[in-house]
Amino acid sequence: MTVAPYSWLMLAGILVSIVFWWRLARRDGRLVWIYIGALLGAFIGAKLAYFLAEGWLDLGRPDFWLRLATGKTIIGGLLGGYAGVEIAKRVVKYRGVTGDWFALIAPLGIILGRIGCLLHGCCRGIECSPSWFTLRDPSGSERWPAVPAEMAFNLAALGTFLALRRYRLLPGQHFHLYLICYGLFRFGHEFLRADRRIAGPFTGYHAAALGLVVLGFAGFAIRRKSLRVVLPQVKTAH
Repeated sequence: MTVAPYSWLMLAGILVSIVFWWRLARRDGRLVWIYIGALLGAFIGAKLAYFLAEGWLDLGRPDFWLRLATGKTIIGGLLGGYAGVEIAKRVVKYRGVTGDWFALIAPLGIILGRIGCLLHGCCRGIECSPSWFTLRDPSGSERWPAVPAEMAFNLAALGTFLALRRYRLLPGQHFHLYLICYGLFRFGHEFLRADRRIAGPFTGYHAAALGLVVLGFAGFAIRRKSLRVVLPQVKTAH
């Protein structure tokens, strides 16, 4: 059985993240377990969020289990991965900040995965009038370039976080910023994606995207509070 090109790209994304994280793990062996927690959490979250967003619509179909086995969503992967990291950190009693590294790993992995989507023809945009930016699907319809747009967003995010790291800006908050920005991007972009609507123009992924935004803001506020240093007041002599 051969593996499709998009599957190889997804595996390549995981391999790149493993190599990257393995180098970090030399500093502290507990980081290996944190990465495993992130990977397992992302896998479970991607499946669970897919089912809640649209998979339940397939209940009763003869191909339900096949669709469930292949269905997944990046939004759920981010939510589940975040939860997996926090659980693993508590188990291994690791109090360090890891989000800034995941803010680099996540966009890179998503870019590789989206190349696979582009080759496979999934995650399409809505049909629209022919233009220089539209993509033609196998049936000949012109569509919004949903996959390239998301790749462009993640390229911009990757460059931004590299710059933030270089200039040491907002340390410890990079992944929270990514969750907020990707959630807002995905909420707006969802109107241009050809996903199944469940309430007017809204899809289940709109709710999941808002969940990312809320989680990002909550994590940002909690981290900001934990990193705040209260300087003692010094009385001056008169």
